[in-house]
Amino acid sequence: MRREFNVIVERDADGYLVASVPSLPGCHTQAKSLDELMERIREAIELCLEFEEEQQDLMDFVGIQRVSVEV
Repeated sequence: MRREFNVIVERDADGYLVASVPSLPGCHTQAKSLDELMERIREAIELCLEFEEEQQDLMDFVGIQRVSVEV
């Protein structure tokens, strides 16, 4: 069975790319290049899915919103 996941990619203060999968809590990784990041997030997803079989409590991805606040 093939499944697709939304992946959020951000750059941290040290220049690393960080990927996270909103529908799989705790599923994230980091790398210096986008190619390496995508390879690593696929591996992370596979590992999270092994754990997910026990959980079976997925959330559906709705979207991403940017919010600004006064500080």
